[in-house]
Amino acid sequence: MTELTLTTKNVARIPADAVVVAVGRRDGQPLLVPGAALPSAVTSTLTTLLPALGVSGKADEVVRVAVGKELAATVVVLTGVGEVGEDGPTLETLRRAAGAATRSLAGTADVALALPADTAERVGAVAEGALLGTYSYDRYRTEHRAPVARLELVTDLARSKEAKAAHARAVVVAEAVAGVRDLVNASPADLYPESFAEEAAAAAKGTKVKVKVLDEKALLAGGYGGLIGVGQGSQRPPRLVRVSYSPVRAKAHIGLVGKGITFDSGGLSIKPAKGMETMKMDMAGAATVLHAVMAAAALDLPVKVTGWLALAENMPSGSAQRPSDVITIRGGKTVEVLNTDAEGRLVMADALVAAGEENPDVIVDIATLTGAQMVALGSQVGAVMGTEDVREEVIAAAGAAGEDFWPMPLPAELAESMKSQVADIANMGDRFGGMLVAGLFLKEFVGATPWAHLDIAGPAFNEGKPRGYTPEGGTGTGLRTLLTFLERAATR
Repeated sequence: MTELTLTTKNVARIPADAVVVAVGRRDGQPLLVPGAALPSAVTSTLTTLLPALGVSGKADEVVRVAVGKELAATVVVLTGVGEVGEDGPTLETLRRAAGAATRSLAGTADVALALPADTAERVGAVAEGALLGTYSYDRYRTEHRAPVARLELVTDLARSKEAKAAHARAVVVAEAVAGVRDLVNASPADLYPESFAEEAAAAAKGTKVKVKVLDEKALLAGGYGGLIGVGQGSQRPPRLVRVSYSPVRAKAHIGLVGKGITFDSGGLSIKPAKGMETMKMDMAGAATVLHAVMAAAALDLPVKVTGWLALAENMPSGSAQRPSDVITIRGGKTVEVLNTDAEGRLVMADALVAAGEENPDVIVDIATLTGAQMVALGSQVGAVMGTEDVREEVIAAAGAAGEDFWPMPLPAELAESMKSQVADIANMGDRFGGMLVAGLFLKEFVGATPWAHLDIAGPAFNEGKPRGYTPEGGTGTGLRTLLTFLERAATR
């Protein structure tokens, strides 16, 4: 990963390839946003040039400018933060502006960040966004542009304890998000239940995190009918992976559950070809849970975290489960499978029961669960359902982390549509409010434990152009929200 350091150096004397400066908007006009002090001549020149260069200061705008000999750097990079109030840019606009700049500077070696960093919170936001923006996935490329090699964040707080802590956290967050993105972007030929479990074990090696893997024999013996049923159509059998971090004198125990369908063809209820093109990302929830636990351990949070990765490949074959099959979930509840493409909720049901058996204080699950989530909220906003107080805590954590999630209800009347003539419940119900129906299905397997469900079907994978610190492909959405939720649980 790109190296990032804090420095109190005079920004004018840093021999970087580029110096990054923020530009915002106020009263319809672009303006430089104060960060590390630039030479007055440079500030004057840039201020004069902004209108002529067509610089608007809007978010995601990045413009390179040569400004003469007053700086040791080659160019100044102007990165937009959008509308700026009297208090300056928000933490999230700083993250996005820093990420947009570093993403655009791929191929350069040294970059100085002269963005607003006058508080520890801003130091953390700039560092986090800048590192997230340097992400590059080149596993399968024969040629690629290397990301920025080194970043120097210029701040008067470089030697303060608070700024150092914010910097260290930003590095952990960026590494965790990159870990999620790497897993989501991997080819399903390489990432399948067994190899995913091996990735989890490898990631935990040498850390405070412990990993236990249940293979198909253990799943069958343990009554995990959802994982067995979904995975039986594939030649690559399912796995349930328990990832745990148990510090001494933990202040809380949080259970995390992640959907890990390593490829979703739809099974016998097969998807159209277009619908399968991105279905390698259907394991984003499990990837997020894995790296949330890893990040909690890296930060030494005083909270116990037990993560469950429900891993299966949903394929059509002569051994695949059929519509109208009845399966038995861990714990004994039976499910009539009406549609094999509603498989995520089946593997999640097993994992939710397993998580509840350890009596955590709270369970939070995360999944690319329904296309209905995208119909309701689009491709950049996730949904949160569940116990009201936990749902609101997750929403608050998302806001603090800079991620977009929206609270959604679980209307009791929609549960009636999942009644089955032959089993305890069906895996399908009313197609109107399908995201909520899926949430109500999961609720059946949570018991009395306070719980929240995050549906990230849209935000987990960016099919459009890169934006801010968000690349094409896997985004890592949800990781920062879960980690912030864990941090807050550790302080109660």
